[in-house]
Order: sequence, then structure tokens, then C-alpha cells
Amino acid sequence: MRYSSIMVDVGKWPIFTLLSPQEIASIRKACVFGTSANEAIYITHNDEVFVFGLNCSNCLGTGDSQSTIVPKKLEALCGKKISSLSYGSGPHVVLSTEDGEVYAWGHNGYSQLGNGTTSQGIAPVQVCTNLLIKKVVEVACGSHHSMALSFDGDLYAWGYNNCGQVGSGSTANQPTPRRVSNCLQGKMVVGIACGQTSSMAVVNNGEVYGWGYNGNGQLGLGNNGNQLTPCRVAALHGVCILQIACGYAHTLALTDEGLLYAWGANTYGQLGTGNKSNQLSPVQIMMEKERVVEIATCHSAHTSAAKTQSGQVYMWGQCRGQSVILPHLTHFACTDDVFACFATPAVMWRLLSVEHEDFLTVAESLKKEFDSPETSDLKFRVDGKYIHVHKAVLKIRCEHFRTMFQSYWNEDMKEVIEIDQFSYPVYRAFLEYLYTDSVDLPPEDAIGLLDLATSYCENRLKKLCQHIIKRGITVENAFSLLSAAVRYDAEDLEEFCFKFCVNHLTEVTQTAAFWQMDGPLLKEFIAKASKCGAFKN
Repeated sequence: MRYSSIMVDVGKWPIFTLLSPQEIASIRKACVFGTSANEAIYITHNDEVFVFGLNCSNCLGTGDSQSTIVPKKLEALCGKKISSLSYGSGPHVVLSTEDGEVYAWGHNGYSQLGNGTTSQGIAPVQVCTNLLIKKVVEVACGSHHSMALSFDGDLYAWGYNNCGQVGSGSTANQPTPRRVSNCLQGKMVVGIACGQTSSMAVVNNGEVYGWGYNGNGQLGLGNNGNQLTPCRVAALHGVCILQIACGYAHTLALTDEGLLYAWGANTYGQLGTGNKSNQLSPVQIMMEKERVVEIATCHSAHTSAAKTQSGQVYMWGQCRGQSVILPHLTHFACTDDVFACFATPAVMWRLLSVEHEDFLTVAESLKKEFDSPETSDLKFRVDGKYIHVHKAVLKIRCEHFRTMFQSYWNEDMKEVIEIDQFSYPVYRAFLEYLYTDSVDLPPEDAIGLLDLATSYCENRLKKLCQHIIKRGITVENAFSLLSAAVRYDAEDLEEFCFKFCVNHLTEVTQTAAFWQMDGPLLKEFIAKASKCGAFKN
């Protein structure tokens, strides 16, 4: 499985919403896998390896069968510099490192881990047989079989072999890595891919070979008979294939001239031919489009994608349950986004590189410049402390300031505005909100901000303050918050605080805040609570 070199937002995959912004920022490479896209592995900038998710068949490699929504570190792989990774349907996981080592773990019912057994792999173990002397540069997995490509072009396969997908000439399962030879003998393999139960390889002269299950024509041989050893795709004679990609039961191939060929199963339109008829031989598609530079599909999906040289991304096949029978132009920047948003399951088709750029969005830039003396053109002084802001931002974000600044001629505009009706923490939080759309205050200070929001007619901020207060209400501060809700006419918050006080009546009536409450308000509370039967004892 190749890895991408384009900026990708891993947040588009639902499972990554479990991570904090700090954890997301630490990710350098990542892969989402599993039958329901419920497992993930990621590598940090410090080359630490973490996993989280459902852990079907011990596919997280944590040494146990426990699921986890909190990332767990795989110590055995930290510092190994993972370069290629693939996964099966069990699932099992196979990866290679920059040093050419291969590790595997997870489901092993068919010896797809290559360790000579059928025992479940609960943690990463190096695959040794026939590979110790080889530097592996790429790995690929089918449903329950695995392949590894060495630097010198030798190909090894192992695991489930019911249809000949290991290429050994028989249908006996292969317990350890075995070199795939026959028609590949003496040829240098440069690219590999696996369907569910089929295998494909590209050699350095651009020829394509296929073996294994062929019931849908996914080997491109012009028939639907299974192949127990590699067989050349003769229909591609005369073209030079650079990249091969296998879906569940279909295949895509990209030539050195940017032409795209497809063959195999087409139940969901995954060949992009405009119909749903299977194709036993390669058919050229997207002929009217510009040069294609990348193709994408994976063995667990019936979805296809391609990217053109101008950056346009197309998708077709099974897309969120719909059958899209012709390549559809999307608004995505990369093929990976197609799988995040439209594949079923929403797995990654390759190990993603998510290198972070030193680029700030408009929102991030605004946040960074809040209270910055270097760029500000206005200061507020509150409780003797200065807050540095930008007039333009305040005018754009707040009607109160827009009106205020229009009442001044530019030449008369003060460089420092004194604020005495609000505290420094409250006013600073308000100004920061105008730059960030967020508030970080304890509920007691949020009361003051609620007052400001009411005074400045900032309704969204008012709701935000009410949310903070509700989230932070305690027995000790409940009556103070209730008083504030009444004072600032926050009816929803008032009702919430009242119910909290009634539900914790014994505790709150013992607090100082209860007896310090304004007389009329205290009487009103007691009367209202009595109607609810709170004081019946």
C-alpha cells in the first residue's frame, strides 16, 4: 500500500474525532481499517506508533482483545520508521519499515501472518521466513492473504489460497512467505495490489500479471477462470502500466501516458463504463478527460477514484449506497477524501502522509493576533491592564463597536479606551471571543460575561455563557448563578438553576449564598419551590 504525499485532513474519518487537537497535530502518517472502519493506527512526528478502535481479531496489536477509544502505544513499532502498510478483512495488518523489515499481527486463521501457524497474532511480530535477507519496500493484503515486494523486485506471498491467490500453483494455504515465480521468474516487480481473493503485479517493463480468483473477470484475461499462477494480461500489450489498484473484485490500471483502464466486477458501476456489466478484459475509461495521474480503490470497497494532472478528483462505483456508473467530478482535493466520505466502509486505501504545513487559515491567523501589541491599532484599559485589538476586526464582528467607531471621526479616534463597568477577565474574554468564537471562563466569571453579552446585544455569546454556567453549576454556586440568571433575564438559565436548587435543596440551603440572596428573590424562590412541594417537610 503506497502512502500519500498530499495534505489530508484525517478529521474527515469519523474515528479520528475521538482524538484531541493536540493528538491530531502530532500525526505524521495514519491508516483507518477494519470491516466497519472502526480501527486506526497512526505514527507521530516522533515516530511513536499508536492504535485505537474496536480491536476485532486483535488487529490493534496491543497484546489483548480489549477495544479502546483512547490511543495505545505500540512500543514494539516505535522508532521503526513504517513505510508501507496494508490490512485484510479479518482484519490482519502487515507493514514494512524503511529498513525493509516486515511485521504482522491480527487475524491468522489462514496463516496470513506468515509465521507458520494459524494462531491469532495479538502483537506485532516480525515475518522472518525468506524475508530476513530481503529489504521489503511494499506490502499488500487481500481478504486473508498477504504479499511483500522486495527492493530487488522479488515478490513473496502467503496465507489463504483457496483460489490460487498466493500463486503457488496449488490451492493449499501457504503458511510462510513463498516467492511467486512461474511467469514472474527473472522479471522485476515494481508494483503490487490485492483484491479480496486475487493478486496483481506490475513489472518494470509495464506488463501486468494477475492470479487467483477470476469469477468476475478481475484478472483481465478475457475469461472468468481462476489462475493458480501469474498470468500476463495480454490485452494490455502495447501500453506501459505504471500503477495498479484492486477493489473488492475489480481492477484499475494507469499507463505512463495517463490513460486509465478498468476491468472485473461492475455491479455498482465501479468500472466507470456507464453500465453495470462486468468486463473480462481491460476497457479504457475517462477517455474524454485530461491526463490521469493517480488511481485509487481498495479490496474492501466497490468504490473507485482518480485524480487528473490539474488536480480534479473523480469518483464512481458504490458511493454511500448509490451506484455511480460514470466518473463524477467532485470538489475534493485528493482521492483519499473520496474514501473518507463515500466508501463503505470508510477505510483508507493507503497509508496516509499527513505532513502539517506552516500555513495558517484566516481563523487561525486572527486567533494568533489577538492581544498582539505588534499589529494592534487600539488598546482597551481595564483594571489598569491593557488589551490590544484591531479596530477592523471589532467593527466586522460586533455591532456595538461598529456603532461606537462610526460616532468618531478617524482623526479623533482614541488609541486607548477605558472600561470601568466590567472586570478585566470578563472584558478580555469578550474581546477574545470576537477573534476565536470560543470562551474559556469559569461559571462565576461567565456571569459577568453574560451581563456584558446582554448589554451589547450579543445573543450568541449570551447562549454560550448560559451553556458554560449550566455545565459548571455546583451546590456552592447554584444560588449565585440563579440570582445572575434572574438579573440578566436569562429565562432558560433561570429555570435550569431553579431546578438544580430544588433537586439539591438540603445542600444549597446550607450555603452562605442562599442566605445572602436578595430578600425579594429569596421570597420568590421559596414560594416557587413550595408550589413544587420542595418545602413540604
